[in-house]
Amino acid sequence: MKKASHSTSHQSERGVLVALDLATTRTTSGWDSQDSLDELENLVKTAGGTVVGRLTQRLPKPLKTTYLGKGKLEELVELKQSLNYETVIFDDELSPLQQRVLEATLQVKVIDRVAVILDIFAKHAETREGRLQVELAQHEYLLPRLAGQWSHLERLGAGIGTRGPGESQLETDRRLIQRKIVTLKHKLDDVSNQRELYRSNRRRQGIPVVALVGYTNSGKSSLLKALTKADVIVQDKIFATLDPTTRRISLPGNRQVLLTDTVGFINKLPPAVVNAFNATLEELQEASIIVHVIDIAAHNAPEHCQTVESVLSDLKISQKPRITVYNKIDLLPGVAGDWDEAKALNELSAIVSNRPDNTVLTSTVKRWGLSDLMETIAALISSDE
Repeated sequence: MKKASHSTSHQSERGVLVALDLATTRTTSGWDSQDSLDELENLVKTAGGTVVGRLTQRLPKPLKTTYLGKGKLEELVELKQSLNYETVIFDDELSPLQQRVLEATLQVKVIDRVAVILDIFAKHAETREGRLQVELAQHEYLLPRLAGQWSHLERLGAGIGTRGPGESQLETDRRLIQRKIVTLKHKLDDVSNQRELYRSNRRRQGIPVVALVGYTNSGKSSLLKALTKADVIVQDKIFATLDPTTRRISLPGNRQVLLTDTVGFINKLPPAVVNAFNATLEELQEASIIVHVIDIAAHNAPEHCQTVESVLSDLKISQKPRITVYNKIDLLPGVAGDWDEAKALNELSAIVSNRPDNTVLTSTVKRWGLSDLMETIAALISSDE
């Protein structure tokens, strides 16, 4: 009798995206719920999942226990039969209570945007420092969400076998995770101390640091590679690179500087996750100049800029000397394939009219504007001395 064959190919997880259209969000951040869901879909794809549906609801604020209203929650349950989804991904960070109630109601795995981002971080962290930072963020995210995860293993009620100095699995796991968090923080303190030694050496040598910042996938790594010929990963993906990269470059006049690339920022990234990356973001504190790289071809570039500015403000470095780089100008509508650098920069110069000083147009693919950027960095360093 012939045996049945089974496919060994990996089936990607089927998920439904859920978001609230909050009037306060549109007013304060400019983000549209569909734009935010588009980004969440890219995140899910980067994590290896497949999006099979979307659901949105307009509410003044998320409901305390169910996030969604009763009718929308029932609609989401009904969609399970037609879409055959395995996971529901919410665009906002869920409270532990919301996650427990939603999983009990939907009977599928429920995660939020933060969990997806942390999964991508874990996938892309390559250095010891990067892995430690991701692991710390994951444990701090998990700790308040342990309740209910092990309820099926707990001894509930009284009677024979329940008396004595017992401890629930939940309490055991919480204690283990708390210990792990303390251990990870100690290890990251060691990393920070090692980085401080490197920074002290750089200060003695008098080498300025120029830090690239920007929204994820704005082209920071491409710019670093174009300016330094560094062997760095360059992909058209969200969080393609996570670990910081620093390279020495020579500016016009043979002035030496260190150019460093840090993790890209993204909308709705909680402060706790940002704090877990302090060892990496400390590099920004030491920078003489911040180079804000913007994907000018992105239709929601203004919202990207606002997100980055908010993080820089939280890190208390928004007042550092700044260069603004409008990158990917070759992708703007109207840019012809036969344009050379001079024509591109001349035709697109209107983009930077009425903009702050030290604004540069670039295309790392075409290598347009790179010499202008190097000269701007050199001039700003000289004026700051």
